[in-house]
Amino acid sequence: MTIFLQAAGAAVAEQPKTMGFGELFLAGGWLMWVLLVLGALAIYIFVERFIAIRKASKIDQNFINKIRDFIYEGRMEAAVDLCKSTDTPIARMIDKGIERIGRPMTDVQNAIENVANLEVSKLENGLPALATISGGAPMIGFLGTVIGLVQAFMNMSMAGGVVDMSILSSGMYVAMITTVGGLIVGIPAYFGYNYLIARIEKLIFQMEANSIAFMDILNQPVDKKK
Repeated sequence: MTIFLQAAGAAVAEQPKTMGFGELFLAGGWLMWVLLVLGALAIYIFVERFIAIRKASKIDQNFINKIRDFIYEGRMEAAVDLCKSTDTPIARMIDKGIERIGRPMTDVQNAIENVANLEVSKLENGLPALATISGGAPMIGFLGTVIGLVQAFMNMSMAGGVVDMSILSSGMYVAMITTVGGLIVGIPAYFGYNYLIARIEKLIFQMEANSIAFMDILNQPVDKKK
């Protein structure tokens, strides 16, 4: 019985020690802090842009119909008030177009396009940084891999070329953990960036459709407006 207990105790003592998330993070070295900052920045940009794009995409399906009715009835002030009260890129485009009514159609269209370009630029604010994080984080992880391997070989060289896992462990931790950290940050940032771009492209299509509908309203013959 004593021999059995001793064998069981030896088996328990031989079990490998597991490391918690915090210990693994610290074992990755200083580059893990860089990846942590990039990950937090990526989350902030994605959430902030997602909210902004979702707000901009809320479109009243009857908005352009109301604008048509106001213009046909000659109630320009009511049309402008509707655009002012609707906080969307499409409303701001139409508002600028209404301000240009009476000028050549090319001037009206150019004014709408200029506003559209400004609105799209606002929506894309921060996305280049998110794209940079998606590509840069894995590269930083790879840099950690190289640094870890160099550290491991230096430790082995200082030990006289003796291969000992305890000597190599610190360098290998840096090599592998930073790679995993870089991918954990980079992959979600990549998918998040492409998701936001797809949402913006969908909104651009809606902006173009409403712009065309507004120009069609202005091009209607007078007898059809009555």
